[in-house]
Amino acid sequence: MVFERETIKYGEPDEEAEEEQTPAEEEDTGEDGAEEEEEEEEEEEMVDPLETIRQKCEQTAHCMHAKERLEACETRVGSRSHTEEDCTEELFDFLHARDHCVAEKLFSSVK
Repeated sequence: MVFERETIKYGEPDEEAEEEQTPAEEEDTGEDGAEEEEEEEEEEEMVDPLETIRQKCEQTAHCMHAKERLEACETRVGSRSHTEEDCTEELFDFLHARDHCVAEKLFSSVK
C-alpha cells in the first residue's frame, strides 16, 4: 500500500495537484497537458455579453443623464463633512435606466 501525501492550502485541490506532478507524471500527461492549456486560454478569452451590452447602454443619452446626476450627487455629498444625504435614489435611477436598455438587447443575443 502506498499513500500519497497531499496538503491543500488556500486554493483548489486541482490547481495544487497539477503543480506538484512528479517528472514521471509529467511524461504521462504529454499531449493532455497541452490540450488543457489550450482550453484554459480559450476560457480566458471569452467575454460576458452582459458586460459588453452594459457598457454600450451606459453610453445612451438617457443613461448618460442619469449617470451625470449620480456623479453630481456624489460630488455634492463628498464635499460636505456632516450630511445625512446619500445618493441612493440617483444610483437606483441610473441602474434602472441601464438595466432597461440591457433587457431590450440582451435577450436577443441569448440562445
